[in-house]
Amino acid sequence: MIVPSKIFLVVAFALALASCAGQNTHDLLNKTTITVPAADIAATHQIFVATTRQKAMKAPRQVFDGDRSPTTSFASVEVTVPKIHQLGAIERVKGSANSNPAKDFTATGVTFYEGAPQFAKAVGADIAMRGDRALVFVHGFNNGFDDGIYRLTQIAHDTKYPGTPVLFSWASSGKTTGYIYDKESANAARDDLEATLRMLARSRAKSIDIIAHSMGTWVTMEALRQLAITGDRDLGGKLGYVILASPDIDVDVFKKQMIRYGKPDKPFAVLLSGDDRALRLSTLISGDKPRVGDYGDAADLASYGVSVVDLTKTKGGDRLNHAKFADNPFLVQLLGDRLRAPAGLASEETAPAQLDNLGQGLGKAVGSVAEIVITTPFKVLTIATGG
Repeated sequence: MIVPSKIFLVVAFALALASCAGQNTHDLLNKTTITVPAADIAATHQIFVATTRQKAMKAPRQVFDGDRSPTTSFASVEVTVPKIHQLGAIERVKGSANSNPAKDFTATGVTFYEGAPQFAKAVGADIAMRGDRALVFVHGFNNGFDDGIYRLTQIAHDTKYPGTPVLFSWASSGKTTGYIYDKESANAARDDLEATLRMLARSRAKSIDIIAHSMGTWVTMEALRQLAITGDRDLGGKLGYVILASPDIDVDVFKKQMIRYGKPDKPFAVLLSGDDRALRLSTLISGDKPRVGDYGDAADLASYGVSVVDLTKTKGGDRLNHAKFADNPFLVQLLGDRLRAPAGLASEETAPAQLDNLGQGLGKAVGSVAEIVITTPFKVLTIATGG
Protein backbone atom coordinates (compact mmCIF):
# COMPACT_ATOMS: atom_id res chain seq x y z
CA MET A 1 0.00 0.00 0.00
CA ILE A 2 1.35 3.44 -0.92
CA VAL A 3 1.05 5.96 1.92
CA PRO A 4 -0.39 9.43 1.15
CA SER A 5 3.01 11.15 1.15
CA LYS A 6 4.27 8.69 -1.43
CA ILE A 7 1.12 9.11 -3.51
CA PHE A 8 1.95 12.82 -3.66
CA LEU A 9 5.53 12.04 -4.69
CA VAL A 10 4.36 9.62 -7.37
CA VAL A 11 1.91 12.15 -8.85
CA ALA A 12 4.46 14.97 -8.70
CA PHE A 13 7.14 12.84 -10.29
CA ALA A 14 4.74 11.62 -12.98
CA LEU A 15 3.87 15.20 -13.87
CA ALA A 16 7.56 16.09 -14.00
CA LEU A 17 8.27 13.20 -16.35
CA ALA A 18 5.27 14.14 -18.48
CA SER A 19 6.64 17.64 -18.87
CA CYS A 20 9.86 16.12 -20.17
CA ALA A 21 8.09 13.89 -22.68
CA GLY A 22 7.12 16.67 -25.10
CA GLN A 23 5.46 14.83 -28.01
CA ASN A 24 2.08 13.54 -26.83
CA THR A 25 -0.39 13.57 -29.75
CA HIS A 26 0.97 10.27 -31.12
CA ASP A 27 0.07 11.04 -34.72
CA LEU A 28 2.15 8.89 -37.05
CA LEU A 29 0.82 9.97 -40.44
CA ASN A 30 0.80 13.49 -41.86
CA LYS A 31 -2.36 15.39 -42.69
CA THR A 32 -0.91 16.24 -46.10
CA THR A 33 2.02 14.94 -48.12
CA ILE A 34 5.20 16.98 -48.17
CA THR A 35 7.52 16.26 -51.10
CA VAL A 36 11.24 16.92 -50.77
CA PRO A 37 14.24 16.19 -53.03
CA ALA A 38 15.56 12.62 -52.82
CA ALA A 39 18.94 14.04 -51.81
CA ASP A 40 17.39 15.18 -48.50
CA ILE A 41 16.56 11.57 -47.51
CA ALA A 42 19.22 9.36 -45.95
CA ALA A 43 17.25 6.10 -46.13
CA THR A 44 13.80 4.52 -46.17
CA HIS A 45 13.10 1.68 -43.74
CA GLN A 46 10.24 -0.82 -43.78
CA ILE A 47 9.18 -1.64 -40.24
CA PHE A 48 7.06 -4.76 -39.84
CA VAL A 49 4.55 -4.66 -36.97
CA ALA A 50 2.72 -7.11 -34.76
CA THR A 51 0.52 -5.28 -32.28
CA THR A 52 -2.07 -5.86 -29.58
CA ARG A 53 -3.39 -2.30 -30.01
CA GLN A 54 -6.76 -1.42 -31.48
CA LYS A 55 -6.90 0.42 -34.80
CA ALA A 56 -7.28 4.13 -34.14
CA MET A 57 -10.78 4.91 -35.39
CA LYS A 58 -11.22 8.29 -33.66
CA ALA A 59 -7.71 9.52 -34.56
CA PRO A 60 -6.77 7.62 -37.73
CA ARG A 61 -3.43 9.37 -38.14
CA GLN A 62 -2.29 7.47 -35.05
CA VAL A 63 -2.91 4.21 -37.01
CA PHE A 64 -3.11 2.19 -33.76
CA ASP A 65 -4.09 3.71 -30.40
CA GLY A 66 -3.66 2.74 -26.76
CA ASP A 67 -6.76 0.53 -26.44
CA ARG A 68 -6.24 -3.21 -26.13
CA SER A 69 -7.26 -5.62 -28.85
CA PRO A 70 -8.14 -9.24 -28.02
CA THR A 71 -6.22 -10.36 -31.11
CA THR A 72 -2.92 -9.46 -32.77
CA SER A 73 -3.00 -7.12 -35.77
CA PHE A 74 -0.28 -6.93 -38.41
CA ALA A 75 1.06 -4.12 -40.56
CA SER A 76 4.19 -2.59 -42.01
CA VAL A 77 5.21 1.07 -42.04
CA GLU A 78 7.61 2.84 -44.38
CA VAL A 79 9.67 5.50 -42.61
CA THR A 80 12.17 7.93 -44.09
CA VAL A 81 15.19 9.21 -42.20
CA PRO A 82 16.38 12.74 -43.03
CA LYS A 83 19.88 13.40 -44.33
CA ILE A 84 20.48 15.73 -41.37
CA HIS A 85 19.87 12.90 -38.87
CA GLN A 86 22.30 12.77 -35.95
CA LEU A 87 23.35 9.43 -34.46
CA GLY A 88 21.17 8.58 -31.45
CA ALA A 89 18.51 11.21 -32.15
CA ILE A 90 14.92 10.92 -33.37
CA GLU A 91 14.22 14.12 -35.23
CA ARG A 92 10.48 14.82 -35.22
CA VAL A 93 8.02 17.66 -34.90
CA LYS A 94 5.98 18.30 -31.79
CA GLY A 95 2.22 18.29 -31.68
CA SER A 96 0.14 17.59 -34.77
CA ALA A 97 2.20 19.52 -37.31
CA ASN A 98 3.25 17.76 -40.50
CA SER A 99 6.63 16.06 -40.56
CA ASN A 100 9.09 17.47 -43.07
CA PRO A 101 11.02 14.50 -44.53
CA ALA A 102 14.04 16.78 -45.04
CA LYS A 103 14.16 17.46 -41.31
CA ASP A 104 12.13 14.77 -39.52
CA PHE A 105 11.57 11.04 -39.33
CA THR A 106 8.47 10.64 -41.49
CA ALA A 107 6.06 7.73 -41.92
CA THR A 108 5.18 7.73 -45.62
CA GLY A 109 2.85 4.76 -45.83
CA VAL A 110 1.15 1.91 -43.96
CA THR A 111 0.26 -1.56 -45.23
CA PHE A 112 -2.27 -3.63 -43.28
CA TYR A 113 -2.26 -7.44 -43.45
CA GLU A 114 -5.48 -9.42 -43.15
CA GLY A 115 -4.04 -11.91 -40.71
CA ALA A 116 -1.04 -13.89 -39.54
CA PRO A 117 -0.60 -15.97 -42.75
CA GLN A 118 -0.42 -12.91 -45.01
CA PHE A 119 1.93 -11.14 -42.61
CA ALA A 120 4.13 -14.23 -42.24
CA LYS A 121 4.51 -14.42 -46.01
CA ALA A 122 5.47 -10.75 -46.31
CA VAL A 123 7.88 -10.64 -43.39
CA GLY A 124 9.35 -14.00 -44.40
CA ALA A 125 10.11 -12.71 -47.89
CA ASP A 126 11.80 -9.65 -46.42
CA ILE A 127 13.89 -11.76 -44.04
CA ALA A 128 15.02 -13.99 -46.92
CA MET A 129 15.93 -10.93 -48.99
CA ARG A 130 17.83 -9.08 -46.24
CA GLY A 131 20.08 -11.84 -44.96
CA ASP A 132 18.06 -14.30 -42.87
CA ARG A 133 17.99 -12.24 -39.67
CA ALA A 134 15.22 -10.43 -37.79
CA LEU A 135 15.40 -7.84 -35.02
CA VAL A 136 12.36 -7.73 -32.72
CA PHE A 137 11.97 -4.54 -30.68
CA VAL A 138 9.58 -4.43 -27.72
CA HIS A 139 8.96 -0.86 -26.53
CA GLY A 140 8.36 0.27 -22.97
CA PHE A 141 5.93 2.18 -20.77
CA ASN A 142 4.35 5.46 -21.90
CA ASN A 143 4.82 4.78 -25.60
CA GLY A 144 2.41 5.48 -28.41
CA PHE A 145 2.46 3.42 -31.58
CA ASP A 146 4.44 6.22 -33.24
CA ASP A 147 7.10 6.16 -30.52
CA GLY A 148 7.83 2.48 -31.12
CA ILE A 149 7.93 2.89 -34.90
CA TYR A 150 10.37 5.79 -34.76
CA ARG A 151 12.58 4.24 -32.07
CA LEU A 152 12.99 0.99 -34.00
CA THR A 153 13.66 2.94 -37.20
CA GLN A 154 16.38 4.88 -35.39
CA ILE A 155 17.91 1.71 -33.92
CA ALA A 156 17.87 -0.14 -37.25
CA HIS A 157 19.34 2.88 -39.05
CA ASP A 158 22.01 3.82 -36.52
CA THR A 159 23.19 0.26 -35.85
CA LYS A 160 23.15 -0.61 -39.56
CA TYR A 161 21.34 -3.79 -38.61
CA PRO A 162 21.67 -6.31 -41.47
CA GLY A 163 18.19 -7.78 -41.27
CA THR A 164 14.45 -7.19 -40.97
CA PRO A 165 13.16 -4.89 -38.20
CA VAL A 166 9.97 -6.09 -36.48
CA LEU A 167 8.15 -3.99 -33.89
CA PHE A 168 6.07 -5.76 -31.28
CA SER A 169 3.79 -2.99 -30.06
CA TRP A 170 1.69 -3.80 -27.00
CA ALA A 171 -1.14 -1.52 -25.86
CA SER A 172 0.61 1.15 -23.83
CA SER A 173 -1.68 4.10 -23.16
CA GLY A 174 1.09 6.53 -24.10
CA LYS A 175 0.43 8.49 -20.91
CA THR A 176 2.74 8.91 -17.90
CA THR A 177 -0.27 8.50 -15.59
CA GLY A 178 -1.16 5.16 -17.18
CA TYR A 179 1.42 3.01 -15.41
CA ILE A 180 -0.97 0.43 -13.96
CA TYR A 181 -2.94 0.23 -17.22
CA ASP A 182 0.32 -0.32 -19.09
CA LYS A 183 1.42 -3.06 -16.69
CA GLU A 184 -1.82 -4.94 -17.28
CA SER A 185 -1.50 -4.41 -21.04
CA ALA A 186 1.98 -5.88 -20.85
CA ASN A 187 0.61 -8.91 -19.02
CA ALA A 188 -2.09 -9.33 -21.66
CA ALA A 189 0.45 -9.28 -24.50
CA ARG A 190 2.67 -12.19 -23.39
CA ASP A 191 1.01 -14.85 -25.50
CA ASP A 192 0.95 -12.56 -28.54
CA LEU A 193 4.70 -11.94 -28.35
CA GLU A 194 5.33 -15.65 -27.91
CA ALA A 195 3.21 -16.37 -31.01
CA THR A 196 5.02 -13.67 -32.99
CA LEU A 197 8.43 -15.13 -32.10
CA ARG A 198 7.26 -18.60 -33.09
CA MET A 199 5.97 -17.21 -36.40
CA LEU A 200 9.36 -15.66 -37.15
CA ALA A 201 11.07 -18.91 -36.21
CA ARG A 202 9.04 -20.69 -38.89
CA SER A 203 10.44 -18.32 -41.52
CA ARG A 204 13.85 -18.61 -43.19
CA ALA A 205 15.38 -16.57 -40.39
CA LYS A 206 18.58 -18.06 -39.07
CA SER A 207 18.79 -15.62 -36.16
CA ILE A 208 16.06 -13.73 -34.27
CA ASP A 209 17.48 -10.98 -32.09
CA ILE A 210 15.47 -9.20 -29.40
CA ILE A 211 15.88 -5.73 -27.93
CA ALA A 212 13.38 -4.86 -25.21
CA HIS A 213 13.16 -1.60 -23.31
CA SER A 214 11.70 -0.65 -19.93
CA MET A 215 8.34 -2.36 -19.31
CA GLY A 216 8.77 -4.16 -22.63
CA THR A 217 11.39 -6.29 -20.90
CA TRP A 218 8.60 -7.71 -18.73
CA VAL A 219 6.64 -8.81 -21.79
CA THR A 220 9.82 -10.28 -23.26
CA MET A 221 10.88 -12.21 -20.17
CA GLU A 222 7.39 -13.64 -19.76
CA ALA A 223 7.34 -14.77 -23.41
CA LEU A 224 10.80 -16.34 -23.03
CA ARG A 225 9.67 -18.03 -19.82
CA GLN A 226 6.66 -19.47 -21.64
CA LEU A 227 8.88 -20.74 -24.45
CA ALA A 228 11.09 -22.43 -21.87
CA ILE A 229 8.11 -24.11 -20.22
CA THR A 230 7.16 -25.64 -23.57
CA GLY A 231 10.73 -26.89 -24.11
CA ASP A 232 11.55 -24.46 -26.94
CA ARG A 233 13.37 -21.67 -25.14
CA ASP A 234 15.73 -20.95 -28.06
CA LEU A 235 13.15 -21.08 -30.87
CA GLY A 236 14.64 -24.20 -32.39
CA GLY A 237 18.15 -22.75 -32.19
CA LYS A 238 17.16 -19.50 -33.91
CA LEU A 239 17.12 -17.18 -30.88
CA GLY A 240 20.03 -14.76 -31.17
CA TYR A 241 20.87 -11.79 -28.97
CA VAL A 242 18.58 -10.86 -26.11
CA ILE A 243 19.18 -7.30 -24.87
CA LEU A 244 17.13 -5.99 -21.96
CA ALA A 245 17.59 -2.22 -21.69
CA SER A 246 16.55 -0.45 -18.47
CA PRO A 247 14.39 -3.39 -17.34
CA ASP A 248 11.31 -2.33 -15.41
CA ILE A 249 11.03 -5.66 -13.59
CA ASP A 250 11.10 -6.38 -9.88
CA VAL A 251 14.49 -7.93 -9.12
CA ASP A 252 13.00 -10.91 -7.28
CA VAL A 253 10.57 -11.58 -10.14
CA PHE A 254 13.40 -11.41 -12.67
CA LYS A 255 15.39 -13.99 -10.72
CA LYS A 256 12.43 -16.37 -10.75
CA GLN A 257 11.97 -15.79 -14.49
CA MET A 258 15.64 -16.59 -15.11
CA ILE A 259 15.47 -19.72 -12.97
CA ARG A 260 12.61 -21.00 -15.12
CA TYR A 261 14.31 -19.90 -18.35
CA GLY A 262 17.71 -21.35 -17.39
CA LYS A 263 21.27 -20.23 -18.10
CA PRO A 264 21.35 -18.60 -21.56
CA ASP A 265 23.32 -20.24 -24.36
CA LYS A 266 23.56 -17.09 -26.50
CA PRO A 267 24.55 -13.52 -25.53
CA PHE A 268 21.96 -12.28 -23.04
CA ALA A 269 22.60 -8.76 -21.75
CA VAL A 270 20.99 -6.56 -19.10
CA LEU A 271 21.72 -2.84 -19.48
CA LEU A 272 21.23 -0.89 -16.26
CA SER A 273 21.93 2.60 -14.98
CA GLY A 274 21.88 3.90 -11.44
CA ASP A 275 20.70 7.36 -12.56
CA ASP A 276 17.59 6.22 -14.42
CA ARG A 277 14.93 8.76 -13.38
CA ALA A 278 12.07 6.95 -15.07
CA LEU A 279 12.69 3.83 -12.99
CA ARG A 280 12.56 5.90 -9.81
CA LEU A 281 8.85 6.42 -10.49
CA SER A 282 8.39 2.70 -10.99
CA THR A 283 10.24 2.01 -7.73
CA LEU A 284 7.95 4.40 -5.85
CA ILE A 285 4.81 2.83 -7.31
CA SER A 286 6.14 -0.65 -6.55
CA GLY A 287 6.65 -0.09 -2.83
CA ASP A 288 10.31 0.90 -2.96
CA LYS A 289 11.29 -2.48 -4.38
CA PRO A 290 14.36 -2.27 -6.66
CA ARG A 291 13.95 -2.63 -10.40
CA VAL A 292 16.46 -4.60 -12.45
CA GLY A 293 17.29 -1.49 -14.49
CA ASP A 294 18.82 0.37 -11.55
CA TYR A 295 19.83 -2.55 -9.33
CA GLY A 296 23.14 -2.04 -7.57
CA ASP A 297 24.36 -5.65 -7.39
CA ALA A 298 25.54 -6.60 -10.87
CA ALA A 299 27.26 -9.76 -9.66
CA ASP A 300 23.97 -11.01 -8.19
CA LEU A 301 22.26 -10.66 -11.57
CA ALA A 302 25.22 -12.16 -13.43
CA SER A 303 25.00 -15.29 -11.31
CA TYR A 304 21.87 -16.17 -13.31
CA GLY A 305 23.89 -16.38 -16.53
CA VAL A 306 23.40 -12.90 -17.95
CA SER A 307 25.94 -10.20 -18.76
CA VAL A 308 25.26 -6.98 -16.88
CA VAL A 309 26.36 -3.71 -18.49
CA ASP A 310 26.46 -0.76 -16.09
CA LEU A 311 25.94 2.52 -17.97
CA THR A 312 25.59 4.73 -14.88
CA LYS A 313 28.55 6.94 -15.76
CA THR A 314 27.59 7.45 -19.38
CA LYS A 315 25.44 10.31 -20.60
CA GLY A 316 21.82 9.91 -21.71
CA GLY A 317 20.14 11.83 -24.49
CA ASP A 318 17.58 13.44 -22.18
CA ARG A 319 16.94 14.20 -18.51
CA LEU A 320 15.44 10.78 -17.79
CA ASN A 321 18.56 8.70 -18.61
CA HIS A 322 16.15 5.91 -19.54
CA ALA A 323 17.17 5.14 -23.14
CA LYS A 324 20.95 5.44 -23.11
CA PHE A 325 21.36 2.28 -25.18
CA ALA A 326 19.74 4.04 -28.16
CA ASP A 327 20.19 7.77 -27.68
CA ASN A 328 23.85 7.96 -26.65
CA PRO A 329 25.65 8.15 -30.03
CA PHE A 330 28.59 5.98 -29.02
CA LEU A 331 26.55 3.41 -27.14
CA VAL A 332 24.28 2.89 -30.15
CA GLN A 333 27.39 2.51 -32.29
CA LEU A 334 28.70 -0.09 -29.86
CA LEU A 335 25.33 -1.85 -29.98
CA GLY A 336 25.58 -1.91 -33.76
CA ASP A 337 29.05 -3.45 -33.65
CA ARG A 338 27.64 -6.28 -31.55
CA LEU A 339 24.45 -6.81 -33.55
CA ARG A 340 26.15 -6.96 -36.93
CA ALA A 341 27.99 -10.12 -35.83
CA PRO A 342 25.49 -13.00 -35.59
CA ALA A 343 24.96 -14.15 -32.01
CA GLY A 344 26.23 -17.63 -32.79
CA LEU A 345 29.63 -16.14 -33.67
CA ALA A 346 29.78 -13.66 -30.79
CA SER A 347 31.44 -14.18 -27.45
CA GLU A 348 32.11 -12.09 -24.38
CA GLU A 349 35.80 -12.13 -25.28
CA THR A 350 35.09 -9.67 -28.09
CA ALA A 351 33.54 -7.07 -25.80
CA PRO A 352 36.74 -5.44 -24.46
CA ALA A 353 38.17 -4.87 -27.93
CA GLN A 354 34.92 -3.32 -29.15
CA LEU A 355 34.76 -1.04 -26.12
CA ASP A 356 38.39 -0.02 -26.57
CA ASN A 357 37.71 0.95 -30.16
CA LEU A 358 35.01 3.35 -28.98
CA GLY A 359 36.71 4.44 -25.77
CA GLN A 360 38.18 7.72 -26.95
CA GLY A 361 34.96 8.94 -28.52
CA LEU A 362 32.87 7.72 -25.61
CA GLY A 363 35.04 9.70 -23.22
CA LYS A 364 34.37 12.85 -25.21
CA ALA A 365 30.64 12.13 -25.22
CA VAL A 366 30.17 11.60 -21.50
CA GLY A 367 32.73 13.91 -19.91
CA SER A 368 36.30 13.82 -18.72
CA VAL A 369 36.00 10.44 -17.01
CA ALA A 370 33.62 7.62 -17.82
CA GLU A 371 33.56 3.88 -17.62
CA ILE A 372 31.45 0.96 -18.66
CA VAL A 373 31.49 -2.03 -16.36
CA ILE A 374 30.47 -5.40 -17.79
CA THR A 375 29.83 -8.11 -15.24
CA THR A 376 29.59 -11.59 -16.74
CA PRO A 377 29.05 -14.90 -14.94
CA PHE A 378 32.82 -15.40 -15.02
CA LYS A 379 34.55 -12.02 -14.75
CA VAL A 380 34.21 -8.25 -14.51
CA LEU A 381 35.43 -6.05 -17.36
CA THR A 382 35.98 -2.36 -16.66
CA ILE A 383 36.67 -0.10 -19.60
CA ALA A 384 37.75 3.37 -18.47
CA THR A 385 37.87 6.29 -20.83
CA GLY A 386 39.03 9.82 -20.28
CA GLY A 387 39.33 13.10 -22.11
